[in-house]
Order: sequence, then structure tokens, then C-alpha cells
Amino acid sequence: MSDYHEPAEEMSAQDRNIIRALKSFREEIEAIDWYHQRVAVCTDEHLKAILIHNRDEEIEHALMTLEWLRRNMDGWDEEMKTYLFTEGDITELEEEEEESGGEEKSPDLGIGSQKS
Repeated sequence: MSDYHEPAEEMSAQDRNIIRALKSFREEIEAIDWYHQRVAVCTDEHLKAILIHNRDEEIEHALMTLEWLRRNMDGWDEEMKTYLFTEGDITELEEEEEESGGEEKSPDLGIGSQKS
């Protein structure tokens, strides 16, 4: 069975690499899910520690692939800047971004305004 929904021979090498990365990302997320479920029910503390280690390794793999996608597939970088490493209600971030016109916001350092 093919991983392609469209003819692979009509795709560029870069498109095929993106598809490989997306497939790998899905597989890593699935592995994280499996390990997390096992951690949740494991009663042997030594085995649980191994499963946690394995789960965390899969998180590392997923994030390495996600970073590759950010660098190589349009759309990822912009969306990551909107949603990742933010505070507040995630569902309101898109609206806030649209209201600000997509301008980069200055970080709030918690020191208040320096304007007189």
C-alpha cells in the first residue's frame, strides 16, 4: 500500500521528503501515545521508569521532525510563532494575532512601561 494519495512520480523530491516527515511525525506521536498509556497503568516502578524514558525519546524524535517541517514546509513557521510558547487561552491566540495585524508583539517583561 502506498503512502501517497496522488501519483508520487508527479511530486518533487522535496514534496516526497515532506511526506516522509509528516508520516514519521504521525508515527512518533502514535508511539508517544502508546508509551504514555503503558506508563499510566504500569505498576512496576522500574519498568515504568523505562517506559517514561522511551516515551520521552519519542517526544524528542517528534520534535526534531517538527522542527524540520518548520524549516522546510510553508505554513509551519508562522503558525508555530502564533501558538507555541504562549500564555493564556490557546483558542483566542488566532483572534489576537488577527487583531494585531500579525505584527510581532514586544515581550512583557513584567516591568511596566518605561515611557514618561
